Amino acid sequence: MRRPRIVIVGAGFAGYRTARTLARAVGGRADITLLNPTDYFLYLPLLPQVAAGILEPRRVTVSLSGTLREVRPVLGEAEHVDLDARTVHYTNPEGDRGTLGYDRLVLAAGSVNKLLPIPGIAEHAHGFRGLPEALYLRDHLTRQVELASSGDNAAERAARCTFVVVGAGYTGTEVAAQGQLFTDALVRAHPLRRGIRPRWLLLDVASRVLPELDERLSRTADRVLRERGVEVRMGTSVKEATRDGVLLTDGEFVGTRTLAWCVGVRPDPLAESLGLPMERGRLLVEPTLQVPGRPEVFACGDAAAVPDLERPGEYTPMTAQHAWRQGKVAGRNVAGSLVAGGGATGLRPYRHKDMGFVVDLGGVQAAANPLGVHLSGPAAGAVARGYHLAAMPGNRVRVAADWLLDAVLPRQEVQLGLVRSSSVPLDTESPELARVPGDHKRDSAAFGPGAATEEDVNTGNDAHDADDMNPDGMNTDGMNTDHRNEANDVKDVKDVNDVNDANKATGGSGEKHPAPEDGSQSITSPTPEVGRHSGGGSGSRVGQSSPEEGSQSIDSPTPEVGRTSSGPATPHDDESAGEPGGNRRDPESAKKQSGRGEAGNEPAPGAAERGDGRAEGDR
Repeated sequence: MRRPRIVIVGAGFAGYRTARTLARAVGGRADITLLNPTDYFLYLPLLPQVAAGILEPRRVTVSLSGTLREVRPVLGEAEHVDLDARTVHYTNPEGDRGTLGYDRLVLAAGSVNKLLPIPGIAEHAHGFRGLPEALYLRDHLTRQVELASSGDNAAERAARCTFVVVGAGYTGTEVAAQGQLFTDALVRAHPLRRGIRPRWLLLDVASRVLPELDERLSRTADRVLRERGVEVRMGTSVKEATRDGVLLTDGEFVGTRTLAWCVGVRPDPLAESLGLPMERGRLLVEPTLQVPGRPEVFACGDAAAVPDLERPGEYTPMTAQHAWRQGKVAGRNVAGSLVAGGGATGLRPYRHKDMGFVVDLGGVQAAANPLGVHLSGPAAGAVARGYHLAAMPGNRVRVAADWLLDAVLPRQEVQLGLVRSSSVPLDTESPELARVPGDHKRDSAAFGPGAATEEDVNTGNDAHDADDMNPDGMNTDGMNTDHRNEANDVKDVKDVNDVNDANKATGGSGEKHPAPEDGSQSITSPTPEVGRHSGGGSGSRVGQSSPEEGSQSIDSPTPEVGRTSSGPATPHDDESAGEPGGNRRDPESAKKQSGRGEAGNEPAPGAAERGDGRAEGDR
């Protein structure tokens, strides 16, 4: 007798918890497949510490194959779900297509960045939802301080040391708090930088920081930020973004090279492509997490609109605490449905109550209210770190070791240059993977897949991040990756000879190379330590060769720096915005998808909402 086939789409908090619960419940009695573009689960709440140089990137990633031994991980991006044929069609990171059949399907695709119709945002801002974005921000902050210390123009130096964060939810608040400490440390470390004064601005249209939390937590966070010198401007947002700075809604122009966009998320459009009943971009489900009329299909996390049984008539917000617990319920119910024949009899409805919140403000500072007890300062800091260690499904010892080393040793002040600005565009459908501009380009409505719709613009924000003190309540859900072009390899020796002949004729390394998706490293590069744009570089070296890495090109004049394929590298290529990213789905489905981020949570144009940039709230 064939074993039941269970396919889970997405390995965020909802998908990962579903897989873990299912593996324990059914053991070897079912084939469990986890489809995800990366081979790890990302613990997003600690991502600001990666950007600040406290934690190494791998500390916040948990291996799927190493922790889910009964689950078969498949690297790929879900392109289409055929509900009638019970198949999931996907594309792997190398562009190959595949199909997965299922008897039970769990959709936990998560969410993506949300954009508002504000001029210049898509071109000049960067989100903060994936590891590449955190690595880029860490390098970028270091680079701006270094460039400012060596510059002669006072205005340019001031702009490079001015950092603007939009969105005072969890992500924005923690990015500003950790980033401010990081840049101050960069300045203090060198006597020649003592004249530089980093300036941080935290903007939000809300009336207070962390508007979704208790006012006492908000006051604590506001006080800590202001005491450190962060300019907290409530009721203010960005009206227009340019390469040289941002125009605020109060009329002030702030010169800056850094704009961090942390204003919210939108559900993954994969759910909308199914043609099933939706609720503001999310798939409507029963309290048991089953899709009405499709008992073999379950949905949880950001992709699902789950009725809130504690608040009749409402749906649970897009927060990680709900995603994590919904994953547990989904896993148990899928296992139960295999026994009950797919009906709702005996399946458990989803219920949840918050047990408190924590906000890490960097150093020993934090704000917390475990079980309603309000804490601040070192006590709250200890509770926050204890919560994260308890909540993480792995790497606890390594994370604790990094915290200990950070307390006794100075942070390493280096930029690796592995992720360039154009590799992490704000309108990407796959923030968890660095993008290669030019791959699968598509026409985007408004500013891209996260663009606000007319309905979004006129709807208030009702889904915010919330840091549940229970270790079960944590991070974001579901990850999707961008779809890369298939590699074009040199077929035979004749092709290689043709390339060599072309090189000789041009006197350079040639301009035609076999891999269109790799544009950053080149074996002939005079500067192998720096990534380049594959569309150009130093001299005639513009080719690219690695079909699997968008930052490598065999003839790069600067192999030491990751390259992107958008065009020639210039002294300002890090600050320039990347081209709109590739489409990971087929063109027909792309036309049906209007954007990504929280559904219906955008304020009026010119104002950033109160939400934050983490999928599922991250708390």
